[in-house]
Amino acid sequence: MFRAMIALVAALGLISPVTAVASATVPSTPQVPAADFFRHAEFTNVTLSPDGRHIAVTVPEGDRTLLAVLRVADKQIVGKWDYGSNRHIENVFWVNDERILFRASIKLGSLDYRVMPGDMYASNIDGTQRIDIPNGNYYQILDRVRDEPGMVWVQRSINNAFLFKLDSRTGRTITVASAPLDQGSFVLDHEGNVRYVVGMMKDRRIRTLRREEDAWTLVHETREGGGQRRPLGFHADNRRVYFAVSDRGEPERIMLFDPESGEETVLSHDEVASPDGFVTSGDGRHLLAVRYQPHRPVYDILEENHPEARTLTRLISAFPDHAVEFRNLSADGNLVLFRTYSDVDPGAYYLFDRQAGKATFLLANRSWIRPEQMARMRPVRFTARDGLEINAYLTVPNQVEPKNLPLVMLVHGGPHGPRDVWGFDPEAQFLASRGYAVLQVNYRGSGGYGQAFMAKGFKRWGREMQDDLTDAVNWITGLGIADPGRICIYGASYGGYAALMSVVREPELYRCAIGYVGVYSLPMMFQRGDIPQSASGRNYLRRVLPADRAEQQAQSPAFNVERIKVPVMLVHGARDQRVPIEQMQFLISQMEKSGRSPEKVIVQRREGHGFYDLDNRVELYTELQAFLDRHIGPSREAAVAP
Repeated sequence: MFRAMIALVAALGLISPVTAVASATVPSTPQVPAADFFRHAEFTNVTLSPDGRHIAVTVPEGDRTLLAVLRVADKQIVGKWDYGSNRHIENVFWVNDERILFRASIKLGSLDYRVMPGDMYASNIDGTQRIDIPNGNYYQILDRVRDEPGMVWVQRSINNAFLFKLDSRTGRTITVASAPLDQGSFVLDHEGNVRYVVGMMKDRRIRTLRREEDAWTLVHETREGGGQRRPLGFHADNRRVYFAVSDRGEPERIMLFDPESGEETVLSHDEVASPDGFVTSGDGRHLLAVRYQPHRPVYDILEENHPEARTLTRLISAFPDHAVEFRNLSADGNLVLFRTYSDVDPGAYYLFDRQAGKATFLLANRSWIRPEQMARMRPVRFTARDGLEINAYLTVPNQVEPKNLPLVMLVHGGPHGPRDVWGFDPEAQFLASRGYAVLQVNYRGSGGYGQAFMAKGFKRWGREMQDDLTDAVNWITGLGIADPGRICIYGASYGGYAALMSVVREPELYRCAIGYVGVYSLPMMFQRGDIPQSASGRNYLRRVLPADRAEQQAQSPAFNVERIKVPVMLVHGARDQRVPIEQMQFLISQMEKSGRSPEKVIVQRREGHGFYDLDNRVELYTELQAFLDRHIGPSREAAVAP
């Protein structure tokens, strides 16, 4: 049961970064087995205790995810947790040096986590004094309560937004404040005073409120997709406030606002991308850096003279070919837990000691992956037909001239909010290893580029969102990189919708299409699945999809099957609650009525929204490769690795 943890202890030796990289260098093999791309990572998350003496590590193991706490000094396990089949421990939060909070979620597919009622737990790090916190899955943890050991700030939204103090030793809560928002997130100053709340109403209005004495006053209100004024936290002086500000939905700029004088100072801004993350000092009082992902991840260091910020700069410079992700710092700021990764490297965790000036290698996400065998992911940009700039990523097989290659358009799901990013992508790497160029497009409607860019996709499913994919294909073939006669399209969830809708809209552009747990009938989205089961879900559908049924059908692959002229492969899990299998069954019935049937259909009766079991994953991608090889393959005799 705990053999992965035994491997963890072995991996946690004091290995320098140079040694760790050197030990990973092995002769390349002709073809990496499919299973190597789709095995679950050895470790999914690592967090550092406030005193820097322990780390908490979540470990996938078969049908569950375990948790272990280890001493940094000798790598010994001091506590471990296993909540049984299909229980996945996540969101570990250090209450103090000796106590943690965490959740155990139910996974209904690789693309869909669910947290069930009651599934929050607290425990001492040695496994003693464990408690179950009733309805804890609804709590969002904000921070530790200053000067009250064992207490944390949590918030919960039930019609109104509520702020509580939670006692991690007993599970009891004390209500501190509420706000007239259907979903809200509170902002406290460094003394623990409630000062702001920002959140969303059921009709998707986004509101920012300020606390004045015992009443809330409106600071800003907008519709989803418009400008925003979102408080992030307080400056070290406890008077000025950091805000993310956008006037018309453009990428947010980070500003420092003085409520007393009204003075505002722009601290950070990127023309292309919205802030992607923030790094604060160990004591939580200084905003040290803002992270963006316009193409590759970049950091804007705000307090360059702060000693912890200087450490961030040193670490970023030490890994020039990698992105550096700062996880957390010890309370005194001396120890920095960080992760490095790249397009060819799934990533590794390190612990940097500022006083000693030394980084210690801790562990790797997928130690079996050899970066020299992987293909580079290149950020690219093109202009859509209406002049909108679109960002994308191109992965080209190793040791192959980028000319007249077979191409797979890999479409991300969501669609509104998620985006493709630079980094190790198992699907893109698998396809590239089999000889295919891969193009991943952040079409309009994707997240990460400002609210206005995302809103450009509202009600435009099957229209301009599809045009962006078409324009991307025409652009890449125009450069001579892709062979216009050997292009297929593939995606999951919304990506499956886009794949099928693309061959409806452009029946001559692609040679095949693959839909994985995809949406094929927009009218059915209002009737089936978990989205229409909540008021916020129904409002979301009304916001992003057309209201007129005829227009919904016009934007649905299942109602336009007569235009599908290419071979189709469909994949679904019988237990999918996000996109029920009835979506695929309806598409198949419509295709059969028109005299066509999918060439290949895969259904796994125990899977949900995305396949989780490794054997099922390997079967899926083996069949996917065979399907592509038949229709656009770089070599008709290409071997399929088991």
